[in-house]
Amino acid sequence: MRLFWKAAGADRYILERSTYGDQVKYLCLGGIIVATGLMAGLAGGYAFYTIFEPRGNAINSFKTAADISGNYNSIDIPTMLKALVFGIIWGLMIFNLDRFIVSSTGKGDGTEEITRKELKGALPRLFMGAIIAMTISKPVEIRMFKTEIDIKLHEKQIEQQQAYKAKTDSIFNSEIAKKESGIEKIEAELTDKRQRYKKLEDDYIKQCENRYPGPIAAAIKQQMDALAQEIKALENSPEYVKVKGEKEEIEKRREAALNQSQKYAAGLDGLLERIKICHEISGPVISLFITLLFMAIELTPIFFKLMLIKSPYDYMEENIKELIKAENGIEIQYNYYQDREGHERDKIVQHQVLRLLKEKIALLEAQSQLSEAALNRWTDKKKEQIHDNPELFVNETQPQDKGLAV
Repeated sequence: MRLFWKAAGADRYILERSTYGDQVKYLCLGGIIVATGLMAGLAGGYAFYTIFEPRGNAINSFKTAADISGNYNSIDIPTMLKALVFGIIWGLMIFNLDRFIVSSTGKGDGTEEITRKELKGALPRLFMGAIIAMTISKPVEIRMFKTEIDIKLHEKQIEQQQAYKAKTDSIFNSEIAKKESGIEKIEAELTDKRQRYKKLEDDYIKQCENRYPGPIAAAIKQQMDALAQEIKALENSPEYVKVKGEKEEIEKRREAALNQSQKYAAGLDGLLERIKICHEISGPVISLFITLLFMAIELTPIFFKLMLIKSPYDYMEENIKELIKAENGIEIQYNYYQDREGHERDKIVQHQVLRLLKEKIALLEAQSQLSEAALNRWTDKKKEQIHDNPELFVNETQPQDKGLAV
């Protein structure tokens, strides 16, 4: 209870001497602020993990249950630890900010009705509270629809991967086609020579069947050797080797680029993309409802304080404040004057400050009077000395030097 009192910015000394109803009010108020800080910490930690987790297939990311194959997809421990630290820091920041917003919000006019003037004064706090509520609601929202988001995101990743592969093929195939046009003529000539060599080889085998090779077989063998030399020379020609090597290099680069398609598609798994998909899945109504729910939780303490009826705690608090001001010599004359815009202003009189100023002024005046009396007495004494012995104050000088030196 005391912890929640501190979270609400209430005075423990007064509450312990106040009614049970006041104690419960500030207990609930502090509980809402602590709960908001905890939700902010969880939401911030999850958002941090979603942003910095290793990219991969959306279906297999961030799961602890076994998949169909029986393998477990473990959470990335280093990222989780960083997200845990960030979540704690973020939760404490939001808790401190909420505590300041609620504790700095006044109690209005002490009635249940929220007037236009009270609402106008609370607008900056309501605006900050709404921003905090939205930062909490979005990570919670994408966690609520995580399964649906993963499926939709996986489909987008597949589409992205296919589109990347198609674009990669179109770029590299055009380069490969240019190289193939350069070696098409040589390939056609090689094919023709290889076919001729194959035919000669078949004829040579027929000539050598069931008898010793004759002159015809020797002639065929001679033609085969010559044709083999031509094929080898054509295959090793500099132009053919160069173009063929360039084609193989392009094919290797295309294969490497295609292997990167999954990596580029996995990069689609980000916080912003998940928020977009979440809005597509849930629709504006459900998304707005979740945001309004967290805004209600965040803004409830502010409206609660504006609707509070003055209780013994408030009167005791005002009494203690007035006593403290009286003990320190502070007097406030309410609505004492109007400024240039016609607004009524209070006059604040600092009696202790005025007393110290009066004492200081009197001291300075006394010092001034004493200094003046001392100077007058010193002057009189010097005059007496001059009257008794003027030679001591007159210098004996040359005729051209005239004057007195005192």
